[in-house]
Amino acid sequence: MVLEGKVVVAQGGGPTAVINQSLVGAVLESRKFPQITKVYGAINGVHGIINEEFMDLTQETTNNLEQVAITPSSALFSTRDKPDEAYCKEIFKVFQAHNVRYFFYIGGNDSADTVRIVNEQAESSGYEFRAIHIPKTIDNDLMMNDHTPGYPSAARFVAQSFIGLNLDNRALPGVHIGVVMGRHAGFLTAASSIAQKYPDDGPHLIYLPERHFNIDRFLMDVREVYDKYGRCIIAVSEGIQDENGVPIVTKLVSRETDSHGNTQLSGTGALGDLLAGEIKAKLGITRVRSDTLGYLQRSFMGCVSRIDQYEAREVGEKAAQFAIWHNIDGSITINRTGLYSVDYQMTDLKNVAGKTKLMPDNFINSQGNNVTDAFKYYLQPLLGTDMPAAHMLRAPRAEKILNLTGK
Repeated sequence: MVLEGKVVVAQGGGPTAVINQSLVGAVLESRKFPQITKVYGAINGVHGIINEEFMDLTQETTNNLEQVAITPSSALFSTRDKPDEAYCKEIFKVFQAHNVRYFFYIGGNDSADTVRIVNEQAESSGYEFRAIHIPKTIDNDLMMNDHTPGYPSAARFVAQSFIGLNLDNRALPGVHIGVVMGRHAGFLTAASSIAQKYPDDGPHLIYLPERHFNIDRFLMDVREVYDKYGRCIIAVSEGIQDENGVPIVTKLVSRETDSHGNTQLSGTGALGDLLAGEIKAKLGITRVRSDTLGYLQRSFMGCVSRIDQYEAREVGEKAAQFAIWHNIDGSITINRTGLYSVDYQMTDLKNVAGKTKLMPDNFINSQGNNVTDAFKYYLQPLLGTDMPAAHMLRAPRAEKILNLTGK
């Protein structure tokens, strides 16, 4: 069956460094098909759809689209709206009015759920319609995917940040805490481990949401590392939680919730300040600092994985091909097929929508305070072959003559 009508592409949730590659891939591929009458971009995601805020990307030049593709953040802007059945009915009503036959939504698991609901409403109404979820999230937490577009570039930023933190801390020792995004999944925080090139390199400790966080055990870990190296670098996920599943940051101050009902973990340095204060007060270490990487992780220009760019483009192209050529719905998935190669498949939206993938056990060490080599082997190809590395001086020390210090 050949469906003639319009395409709508939208972007939802947090932006990434490569989300526009997926947008441009879907747009350019869709424009190749004669049955596509127009390709619309929804401004501000699903919020723009219900308000009929569309940009006619059929009239955008290919040259400018290619420039937008290499520009970070969401070119169509985004939304944190989480549509329910009633909201999706309004989306579907707009699609019918505009003769939209193909819907491509670039986003995370909540976006997949939106695609699922709208698709089910089209089916129950007997309206011929194809809906595809295009994966995107820096958290790398989408089920059925080896990894998710947006994650490799954010991971590259985190890894390079900790390379720099480690060099700084080596020059002027102390304790440094870096707080990284990640509510339930620790993939992004774990990327800091790429900074561990030499035996005494940090981060010496890595704490992830997949393992319960105990402040007393944390202080013991810091003391052990500090006594051994005279310094300590710590990578910690903003979503670390206690044995009851309560985020550590909520123990500090009352926190606001977002539009999805989730406690807001980002936006302040509260977690880093708490941990730094505990170290100073209970371990007597005076030089303790913390940084919260925050939004810098998502759309940092100039720190983009080429692998991420290519794959983000291809998932957009594949969405158009699966929907228009093959006449099927679902969510695009990335599957690793070799030492490093990937294939793209389609999975049922129910396998992705509203679900969260966590770090597997073999990626986390037995103490729960670092990652394993298995994780580093998994991550390394995603960062690209041009990933920078730090180097140390190797020349021998000169012999002392006066020995004024007596050492």
